[in-house]
Amino acid sequence: MVTATQTDERGTVITEAMIERLVHTFYARVRRDDLIGPIFNRQVKDWADHLAKLCAFWSSIILHSGRYDGRPLRPHLMLALEGQHFDRWLDLFERTASQTLPRYAAPLFIDSARRIADSFEMSIGTQRGQIRAARHQARPLPGQESF
Repeated sequence: MVTATQTDERGTVITEAMIERLVHTFYARVRRDDLIGPIFNRQVKDWADHLAKLCAFWSSIILHSGRYDGRPLRPHLMLALEGQHFDRWLDLFERTASQTLPRYAAPLFIDSARRIADSFEMSIGTQRGQIRAARHQARPLPGQESF
């Protein structure tokens, strides 16, 4: 197992083990979901390989490890994804991140996931000749909600 970590100016530590726990828990939930589960289960033929790629992807995003060298948008462009699919993916991701990661780490992952979802959704719209605005980035992150 890779042992890369990231530490910020406050001493916040994020590890590969955290990423692996998040990815595996999240995609177990995705596979069982009534809305997006069928899409993933139809497309992914080798879940062990796919999960390894997703762990490498998140390691590259969060830890800047450089472990992922793919092009994640391309396969998504070929799917009939709509806003409701991105909303469900993010809802499951945010809940899973909040439940599986330390409180200090979850917002970093959630912010990145929202940016990725918006980017993919806007790119899919562009491919279809539609102009779509970012919808997810403006929401407050966990711990930043106003009271």
